[in-house]
Amino acid sequence: MGTKIELIRGQDSMTVEAYLVELAQKHVNDYVLLWKEQLRLYGQEDKFWDWEFKLRFIISRQENREGYAIEYEGETQGLMLIETQLHGSRFTEGKRLIYVEGIASAPWNRQFIQRPPKLKGVGTALLAFARTRSIELGYEGRVGLHSLPGAEEFYENQGMIDLGEDEDYDYLIYFEYGVRRFPG
Repeated sequence: MGTKIELIRGQDSMTVEAYLVELAQKHVNDYVLLWKEQLRLYGQEDKFWDWEFKLRFIISRQENREGYAIEYEGETQGLMLIETQLHGSRFTEGKRLIYVEGIASAPWNRQFIQRPPKLKGVGTALLAFARTRSIELGYEGRVGLHSLPGAEEFYENQGMIDLGEDEDYDYLIYFEYGVRRFPG
């Protein structure tokens, strides 16, 4: 069944229950059949991402890779691929973090494509789960990623720290969450 999460329905701002689950072939099929053409039509920066390849050759064959999806009413709303063992924090030398290799929201959840979006909070929920996974693995909530240019403002709004362009990653901006401190 997965982990219950809350999203916000765009049309009336009502909270709805969705589920965060492990990435499966069904989610890839939704991506190919329902997302891909819309992403291409609207010129989205992630239009060439190959989630079929990510599932079949990366996640299923590498223990340090995990894939997740968000489902609402049986439809895939978001996708995420993380790496769990090989990346280190740029804040704290020698400390590991969860590295987000890919994160995407369905086209109908993107304000650029549909207003109001069908659901709000998909990307936020996926990032929150990456932080939770980081804590589970003993990485104290550290998460890092390279942002596509169109998503930089989103990561800044999530409280991630902009650590500048990375020449090793096509000059994409690298963002990172530092250690998550809990009160008490």
